[in-house]
Amino acid sequence: MRKVKDLKIKLFMDGAEIAAMKKLYVEGVAKGFTTNPTLMRKAGITDYAAFAKEAIKAIPDLPISFEVFSDSLDAMEREARIIRSWGGNTYVKVPVTNTKSESTAPLIKKLAADGIPLNVTAILTVDQVKTVAAALDPKTPSIVSVFAGRIADTGVDPVPLMTECVRILKPNRTAELLWASPRELLNVFQAEDCGCHIITATPDVLAKLALVGKDLTGYSLETVKMFYGDAQAAGFKL
Repeated sequence: MRKVKDLKIKLFMDGAEIAAMKKLYVEGVAKGFTTNPTLMRKAGITDYAAFAKEAIKAIPDLPISFEVFSDSLDAMEREARIIRSWGGNTYVKVPVTNTKSESTAPLIKKLAADGIPLNVTAILTVDQVKTVAAALDPKTPSIVSVFAGRIADTGVDPVPLMTECVRILKPNRTAELLWASPRELLNVFQAEDCGCHIITATPDVLAKLALVGKDLTGYSLETVKMFYGDAQAAGFKL
């Protein structure tokens, strides 16, 4: 039976709720944190820099990724350097293209050469991983975030693709492959099996770690009791 304590893959929290980030940091569950503009907007954040600096102050030693949000490469570069200046173990998230489908590889190459740790995001194809791998600098730590969950949403099994991505990145010892957008806890074990270094998940998915190894017969009975209790509470009659 698989156990959480045997996992080698690093668990990152994906989100922008500062209280949840602090809790998972103190508990030692999360080994890093990722955010993005969509999650920050969902969390009601209006001051990007203030939130980021608060998070870095609370979690100074673990990797935290903050994303650029402009569309031109020049503006992305300016934002990347500002984000990196905030200190901590900060990674700058750069999307693999802008909204015009223009590759950000030239910017990735420039920032990596300058020693700025990067988290290249919104990747969904092997070709994109190859492009990013060629742009990264092996002297600079980097994370390559492939949205395996979104790949699965299209009806495609992401495991063979992620396995190939592991192979592509293997020559670069400072590059880590991240399984992004998991839909269920099973994805943690799938990511581990295909060699991913990191999986990032929302707190609700990470909370399911407590279910690993749970007796399924007992879980079945709990489910039956839940249905019965809810029917009674609703006052259903036939």
